[in-house]
Amino acid sequence: MRCAVVGLGNMGAGIAAKLAQAGLLGAVWDSREAALAPFSDCKAGIRAVAECNILFFAVPGSAQISDLFETGILDGPPGRVMVDLTTSDPRTTKDLAARAQACGAAYLDAGMSGGAAGAQSGSLTLMIGGSDDALARAQPALDQIAAQIFHVGPAGAGHTMKLVHNMICHTIFLATTEGCRAATAAGIPLERAVEVLNAGNARSFVSERRFPDHIVSGTYDGRSVAGNLAKDLDMARALFADLDQASPYVNLTAALLAQAGPLGMMTQDFTRLYLAYDQLVGQLDTPSAQ
Repeated sequence: MRCAVVGLGNMGAGIAAKLAQAGLLGAVWDSREAALAPFSDCKAGIRAVAECNILFFAVPGSAQISDLFETGILDGPPGRVMVDLTTSDPRTTKDLAARAQACGAAYLDAGMSGGAAGAQSGSLTLMIGGSDDALARAQPALDQIAAQIFHVGPAGAGHTMKLVHNMICHTIFLATTEGCRAATAAGIPLERAVEVLNAGNARSFVSERRFPDHIVSGTYDGRSVAGNLAKDLDMARALFADLDQASPYVNLTAALLAQAGPLGMMTQDFTRLYLAYDQLVGQLDTPSAQ
């Protein structure tokens, strides 16, 4: 088995490193020369990637994969499995899966949870859409990067579950932010408030890890930017609308995250939204945000 990773950012670099440790990494590609440097022992380039058995796409989204499909990456040996690790619109994912299948390649959409730290440690959680056969063929490689793998349905189901997951996670982040800011306004130290949350029923991954590690610590280094959260909620809002699912929390969370734009925070670490929360809400009340 030879694997390839396209996109060597925070997630892709960690995934490629774990595959290399297992002796499975055959090729990599990234438009940035500096990103390729740590993987100088393996082949680089679209042609080399296309010849591998399992192709991992750790790029920003479906648009980038669609562009890659035009570069010759679809022209490879039969029986390949392409693993889409992006957070994307399931409708577009299904179109990409059909294009891959028409060229003799299977396609798995694999939503990830665990962040860059999970990629580096090989402890990601994956929510996967696609066929049983494709998953079985990719399993040895997936086992190197994930501690938990959930097959949730056919093509598009993995990305659907990922959007549901992220909508809940980002909403909890903002709710925890609002509650903790109220606690500190009342004179309760933030660290103490978080300790209480984690000892009671309001605890969550956000309170157990995000707040202690990145906000209480004052480091604000969650390793994802606010724009990514806003993008996730835009796609979640479209998904819920397509499903005719009532979505007041989706709409409110999406609207709040969208206000990071006028504040110039889309490229800042998302944990800094804690500091700017009152400004986000203030922006939401302006006519331009309606």
